[in-house]
Amino acid sequence: MTATQEDLAGFYDEAYRHGAGHDRHLRWRQLSARGKADHVFDLCESAGLSPSSVVEVGCGDGALLAELGARGLTGELHGFEVSAEAARIARTRGAPGLVDVAVFDGTSLPAADGTFDLAVLSHVLEHVPDPLALLRETARVARAVVLEVPLEANLSARRPAKREGASEIGHLQALDRASVLDMVSSAGLRIEEELLDPLPLEVHRFFARSTGERARATVKGSLRSALFAVAPRAAERLFTLHYAALCKPAS
Repeated sequence: MTATQEDLAGFYDEAYRHGAGHDRHLRWRQLSARGKADHVFDLCESAGLSPSSVVEVGCGDGALLAELGARGLTGELHGFEVSAEAARIARTRGAPGLVDVAVFDGTSLPAADGTFDLAVLSHVLEHVPDPLALLRETARVARAVVLEVPLEANLSARRPAKREGASEIGHLQALDRASVLDMVSSAGLRIEEELLDPLPLEVHRFFARSTGERARATVKGSLRSALFAVAPRAAERLFTLHYAALCKPAS
């Protein structure tokens, strides 16, 4: 591994060791996994895709794999992860259909071309130094790819406090829809289905600790959802939305 990849593995090893015993940390990952799984299911249904084997690249502690397995997405689930600590936690979850979670070097996936029906890259590309290379490698091992990223190249996310917060959780890229579309095309893929999500109120309210904070979070989430409903493009420019797409080879 390069020094950068070693740093990434160490960063996430420490993050998962630190958060493993914290109930709030676990509840946040479970809440996030439910939304991510909703997107995977919605995109597959829209595309008429019923995969029998799914791999999640950058699966973290396996929260999304467990959610997909519990919902019966596929009979066979696999994971790849740069953090050995996260991979260990993912293996212990007992997700239905989980075959294995393997540690990889962040660059090359230990699988043959077209091994899987579907690969999932959910909130991973913003965490890596070369997202295009990882998307290409993911597309190599699967016949379709679902990717999801936060669109953080917006007015709100450019604020210093927001950028600092994103950096603290390991975000190396601030993407917008145009950069994602260019990445997909450069990886030799085409988008078959896509969706945008302004996030539900329970996500906006999750970190609120007081009645006042919950009230402000509710107003914020409601205003964002209302603006997104009437002017989604304006919403993209103003605040962070989650963008998900199902991609297949362009040829």
